[in-house]
Amino acid sequence: MKINIRPAVMDDAYQIKNLINEHARKGKMLPVSINQVFENLRNFFVLTDDKGKILGCGALKIIWKDLGEIRSVAIKNSKQKKGLGTQLVEKLLEEAKKIGIKRVFVLTYVPEFFEKFGFIRTEKTKLPHKIWFDCINCPKFPRCDEIPLIKKL
Repeated sequence: MKINIRPAVMDDAYQIKNLINEHARKGKMLPVSINQVFENLRNFFVLTDDKGKILGCGALKIIWKDLGEIRSVAIKNSKQKKGLGTQLVEKLLEEAKKIGIKRVFVLTYVPEFFEKFGFIRTEKTKLPHKIWFDCINCPKFPRCDEIPLIKKL
């Protein structure tokens, strides 16, 4: 099967929301609304099969001049453990380098996956821009149980 990674388009929004929320229901990530997907659609990349069906998604959000966040990485359950998540994260890291981001972080419930890419665990206090722009509006704030990791590019 040929895999394609491309920027998301408007027609992908509901599939992205459904894929992320499928994982959120299992406690693997935070849920998103369709409004959040539309607002951040330009940050998303999707993995598609040779028929154009979405198999996974992930986003790269610019947080500050030298800081980006990889978020909402989700692969269809039936397609996990086949290297698709790895391809997607590699693409997001490549995009971060391309636009000049020097550090990328994630907040995750599966830190081991990101440690394979050289991310190291850090303290949330080292991510003040994230806390004041996004986390403060999260229903889990200030009791966030996601694990922060960061990588220098």
